[in-house]
Amino acid sequence: MIQLYPLSETSTITKVAPVTSRVSPWLATIAYPIGRSLIVPSFFRQIEVTGQENLPRSGPVILAPTHRSRWDALLVPYATGRCVTGRDLRFMVSANEVKGIQGWFVRRLGGFAIDTNHPAIGTLRHGVELLQQGEMLVIFPEGNIFRDGYLHPLKGGLARLALSAESSHQQLGVKIVPMSICYSQPFPQWGCDVKIRIGSPLTVADYNTASVKQSAKHLTADLEAALQELSGQPIWEEPS
Repeated sequence: MIQLYPLSETSTITKVAPVTSRVSPWLATIAYPIGRSLIVPSFFRQIEVTGQENLPRSGPVILAPTHRSRWDALLVPYATGRCVTGRDLRFMVSANEVKGIQGWFVRRLGGFAIDTNHPAIGTLRHGVELLQQGEMLVIFPEGNIFRDGYLHPLKGGLARLALSAESSHQQLGVKIVPMSICYSQPFPQWGCDVKIRIGSPLTVADYNTASVKQSAKHLTADLEAALQELSGQPIWEEPS
């Protein structure tokens, strides 16, 4: 199962290489229905999804879910993908997730690799290009999987990427949709429950009014507040 990553605020950008991604029409036609009607329902006892009316049916979108399990990578398409919105998703995934048989599927279902320690300019550019093309992109803003009952501070890369895309085209209309994924068990086992809450979109253009640094900080803070309200989890703080 794939793991998705956001951009790190302190990452050093290196390497310049073209990056592409695609969704195989025939594979997506098979994979989405199987995941939605067989794999996910057979594992979870109860799946509660609210807020799907907040999902834009068109235009550039970043889905920003909390990250609590590798099952998130299947539950996000379950709650937001082509069976719900008619849209396929694109994913930023770590480089080791696009190897072997798993990588074969990932690359054909919208995934493209990012070196989380040294993200390439080409990868970041591709994320912007996808938004310019009106795609729906998935980035987990906390970065890693956290099972401790806290919402962890968000990375700033998601906001900067969104602002960069919005600045590239007048009235592009990038939206960021916060999502909370909450399991009844810290390590989901067969028969557990899951609640998925989808919040109101944040309009990126509303934040594109100051310096990139200040705008990204404001946008990240509002996204964090939205995720905290959806999840009901306190913000994790560094021990003093």
